Formats: sequence, C-alpha cells, structure tokens
Amino acid sequence: MDPISNKKEFDDLTTNLRDLAYSYIEKYSPSRQQTKTYLLKKYLKKFQGSRSKKEVSEIIENIVMNLEKNHFLNDALYSDSKARVMFRRGYSLNKISYSLKSKGLDEKYIKLSIEKIKNDKSDPDFLSAIKICKRKRIGPMRPESNRELFYKKDLGILARSGFSYDISKKILSMSNKEFKKFFNLI
Repeated sequence: MDPISNKKEFDDLTTNLRDLAYSYIEKYSPSRQQTKTYLLKKYLKKFQGSRSKKEVSEIIENIVMNLEKNHFLNDALYSDSKARVMFRRGYSLNKISYSLKSKGLDEKYIKLSIEKIKNDKSDPDFLSAIKICKRKRIGPMRPESNRELFYKKDLGILARSGFSYDISKKILSMSNKEFKKFFNLI
C-alpha cells in the first residue's frame, strides 16, 4: 500500500466524521455516548472501508475528546438540562434516572442532576405525580362516581410512571378540591 494515499484516506475519514459530528451536535445537542454511537453507525453505513474496529473507535474517540475539549459536548450540562425538562413534564425521579442512564451518561452526572432537583423542590415526586394526574386525567381529576372503578388502573399508570406505592396512594386518595389547591401551587 502507498502510505501517502493511506494518509489521505485517513484524513478524509476523520474530516468526514468530524463534519458529521458537528452537524449532529448542532441539530440535537447530544451526550458524549450518543455522539460516539451516531458516528460509529454513520461509519458503518457510509464509509464501509477496510479499517479495523480498533482504528475507527480511536478516530471517533479523538473526535469526541476534541469536541469535549472545545466545549461542544458537556455531559454534566446535558444531564442537568434533560433532568429539568423531564421533571417539568412530570417524570418521577426514578424515571429520570433510568432515562439518563439509557442515554449513556455517567452515574456521577445523574446523581448530581437528581440532587439539584431535590434541593430545588421539597417533594419532587409528589409534584410530578400531580402533574401526571392532571395531564392524564386520572385519580382526583376523574368524576367522583368513576374513581373507585378506575383505582387499580390509575395506580398502575402511576407505578409505570415510576412513582412509589405510598405517593400513588396519597395522590389517589386526595379530594378534587385538595388536588386543585396543590396544582395551583405548582
């Protein structure tokens, strides 16, 4: 093999992957792991070259490290912003934690984000459960005549949303007036 043409091919691959990374970051604002996965998929799809897996992963790792060094990628900031958005939507802390883990974030960033939410709000899971009940029209939002019929279904909805049994039971036992009072405080 000609080493000069091989160097050119290496530079082309690096440049192409870097350009793909910039466009991906500009559009989605991803985490470090999401960027690495995206670049690997793009390499496998577009550039099916004769490179070894180790060589390609080193190129991708260098690109991602360069992006972090230039502050294009920041997992701590990503974790904080995603956790706040999910909390505003009514996700429980368990569901937020699981979702951030599935994005490939480090455990320390997830714990810091959850701690920030806990410090800002007195009982974040209770507030999130209220938001879920309002959005899905379950529990105290149902007419009084239907609440007994749908109790188990509502309990299941809250459980799948990541809330504990105690919080779910507390929310579902609230009266409509009490619920509206809490919702107006949010």
